[in-house]
Amino acid sequence: MNRRSLLACAASAAGLAACAPVTQRPGLGALGFRGPRLEEDGLVSFDSARLGLMRWLPQGQPVTHVIVALHGMNDYSNAFHLAGPFWASQGIATYAIDIRGFGRSPNRGVWAPVELVVEDVRTAVALVREAHPDAKVALAGESMGGALAIAAMTSERPPAADSVLLFAPAVWGWSNQPLPYKTSLWITAHTARGWVVKPPEWLVKNVQPTDNIDELRRMGRDPLMIWGARSDTLYGLVGLMEKAWSSLGKVQVPVAYFYGANDQIIPKEPTMEAARRLKPDDRSAYYANGWHLLLIDKQAQVVWRDAAAFLKDPLSDLPSGAPPIPGAPTAPNVVRSGLSGQ
Repeated sequence: MNRRSLLACAASAAGLAACAPVTQRPGLGALGFRGPRLEEDGLVSFDSARLGLMRWLPQGQPVTHVIVALHGMNDYSNAFHLAGPFWASQGIATYAIDIRGFGRSPNRGVWAPVELVVEDVRTAVALVREAHPDAKVALAGESMGGALAIAAMTSERPPAADSVLLFAPAVWGWSNQPLPYKTSLWITAHTARGWVVKPPEWLVKNVQPTDNIDELRRMGRDPLMIWGARSDTLYGLVGLMEKAWSSLGKVQVPVAYFYGANDQIIPKEPTMEAARRLKPDDRSAYYANGWHLLLIDKQAQVVWRDAAAFLKDPLSDLPSGAPPIPGAPTAPNVVRSGLSGQ
């Protein structure tokens, strides 16, 4: 390469670097900030940012376990509106937050760096522990929220959670993305950053996230849902998925990994690769009738029961008898056969 070409390449690279993807920044703390706290429908985080919050608490019985729940991409805390009441009937409280950039939280649609969201998660877990000092606390995540749960629990300062629940976690990172998609996403995220990518009509018609059509219609009418995503937000999501895919085996607490055989959102190959990194005593379940949105599928109660049983005894068999995810380790005391999850 001659000198002129080298200079041209350097200039182009510098120009693209100057157009780095847009991400959120932590707040500076509002005047008179009294510190992090739980409110009726919000969580005031470490930097005074107010995140949306939904909670489902047991009535007339002690709280034995608490779930801090993280929703999927473009969703918000209402993703747990069916599972939360069921878990509450089992003595399990659920606190679901709207992750930054989603629902009622700040800068809707703009990606928040993983480190910033992980600090929110640490704050949420600490506040929940303070509110329920005698309960065990689990960190749960669906899809993107599952990836965030893995990232949090493998960070330098993991949240003080006793276990992790992963519902079809988003593990489709750079290592598994097709080259044309990786290339186009990098370019658009560094140039057309705020360009909103909307799923094409053929994709909407042919890719089904759940078999619960009534729930899909409800989501379509919900003004807090986001349809489409900025290119730099998608770029941030793929980076998060890569981190989750590669680091699952570093989670130190018990993990339960749930995945549906009909998942059309997160492919099987990266899922199985990630599941192979589970610890020998971790649990996984592969549901014959499960789709991507396991918590609202028609067979969702099967998953809710498995999650509740795992929280109460991480070493016990899951009630569904569902087999492990193909390739995942099987705990020595667990013997399963066939494809279950009915």
